[in-house]
Amino acid sequence: MNNLAELLLQWAASPQKILYRQYQEGIWQSYTVADLLAATARWQAAYRRSGLQPGDRVALCMKNGVHWVVADLAAHGCGLVVVPLYVDDNADNLSWCLQDAGAKLVIADHLRFLARLQQSGCPMPAIVLVRGEAEEPVIGVETWLPDNAPAFTVIEQSAETLATIVYTSGTVGRPKGVMLSHRNILADIAAILGAYEVYESDRLLSVLPLTHMFERTAGYYLPLQAGAEVTYCRSINELANDLAEQQPTVIMAVPRLFERILARLDERLAKSWIQRRLFKLAIGAGWRRFKGTPRAYDALLLKTVYPKVSGPLLQRLGGRLRHAVVGGAALDQRVAETFIGLGVPLLQGYGLTEASPVVAVNRQGNHDPASVGEALPGIATRLSESSELLIQGETVMLGYWNNPEATAGAVDAQGWLNTGDIVEIHDGRIYIRGRSKNILVLSNGEKISPEDIESAILKDPVFEQVMVVGEARPFLVLLVVSKHADHAALLQKANQQIRHLPRYARIRRVVITDAAWDVENGLMTPTMKVKRNQVVERYRAQIDAAYK
Repeated sequence: MNNLAELLLQWAASPQKILYRQYQEGIWQSYTVADLLAATARWQAAYRRSGLQPGDRVALCMKNGVHWVVADLAAHGCGLVVVPLYVDDNADNLSWCLQDAGAKLVIADHLRFLARLQQSGCPMPAIVLVRGEAEEPVIGVETWLPDNAPAFTVIEQSAETLATIVYTSGTVGRPKGVMLSHRNILADIAAILGAYEVYESDRLLSVLPLTHMFERTAGYYLPLQAGAEVTYCRSINELANDLAEQQPTVIMAVPRLFERILARLDERLAKSWIQRRLFKLAIGAGWRRFKGTPRAYDALLLKTVYPKVSGPLLQRLGGRLRHAVVGGAALDQRVAETFIGLGVPLLQGYGLTEASPVVAVNRQGNHDPASVGEALPGIATRLSESSELLIQGETVMLGYWNNPEATAGAVDAQGWLNTGDIVEIHDGRIYIRGRSKNILVLSNGEKISPEDIESAILKDPVFEQVMVVGEARPFLVLLVVSKHADHAALLQKANQQIRHLPRYARIRRVVITDAAWDVENGLMTPTMKVKRNQVVERYRAQIDAAYK
């Protein structure tokens, strides 16, 4: 297989096989192989009628759904390069990515995309609108698509051909366009399937945006390879209903999803100390069973209390969940203990866009939630002199688009990709300890990983967002987004959360910022990572004042 579009063609002999489910016009609608082949044929004909040639870039700025899949597969079948964009990204970033990629066509979800481009002053590419009424210069999708088209075909090409340019989050400076070939992504799919099984009978619930490479590889291409069904979540607000109704067997998610579920559980439990106590007892017994360290009374708890707590939670998740793989951010210890303790098969993994993206994942039966598991089959790992994780294999990117200097800085002549993550490896398992580029060096020479401090502080719900600063300074200052305005109280609470860390990691000052950090004000990436440099620049005066 040399082209991602062949993932669909392999099922052509099973035209009635259901591949996708999506909520439309008040009902859940199913889409078969035949539906997908007919739709991709029309899109393919429209691409060609628009004059697009192999290698041209097409940007997709849509919410998850069958339109995204069809537009993507048709583009690959024509040899086009897909550039995914986040629908809620800010105008400046959208403009930058479109111009850098040289996109000739944009498939957009709604007219807000056009408004953002007009706001940025970006030269207008051709735009096809998938939803809503289109007005010049935008064209509606049904007008753009031909009524009839030849059968869907896939261009002959090398597997090394560029398939997609995926712009990284850009927490420092402008985002870089990661170039991934068809072979890169297909190799990652094969490696994931070598770590755990996905069956044709499985149903995945798609929650993360398809623009995110984790969802795209593991939640879209992988189930298409395996013949599993994918259901598109209506929205994060409907997630609980979708889980219960659609009963997925596999979920790919970020830890934030389970943090939200736990926060809602905490709200309910806050009303009854008896329920809180039973909940805690059940988690403790389940966690100790998982760790293989049971206590004498756990057998009784597991027989009496545990089913009453675990059963309802598993039913809320649909009652059929086999795998819940989380990645993209660190899995909080309490979240891990709660869900794993109550029987949720929560597996932490690790990856980065430059590796297509999955690098490692825990396996059932060989599972340490504090780690991100072992590297996938076919991916070699080693540590740099600075303990950064280096990886090598067919999943490593072709390079950064229009940026040979950045490519040379990330991938050496032997093909080893420097992930920038500081890790330890024990018994084959990878333990993430921080980001090398984020390491703070105090004026006394002490080195500190801000992520360790920030993740600990955020366990106290009084803190909504936090960021530690202190590079070349004598002590640490904490930037805070919180509804509470008492500096002294916030300082005390922050240090209470990090009392287990060395004394030089203590917070000495707190700066309460004037607004939350989000995508619109340019302080968060679309994948909800803090743009550290931009936050520092925004609040430089307050930071400087904190050191006086």
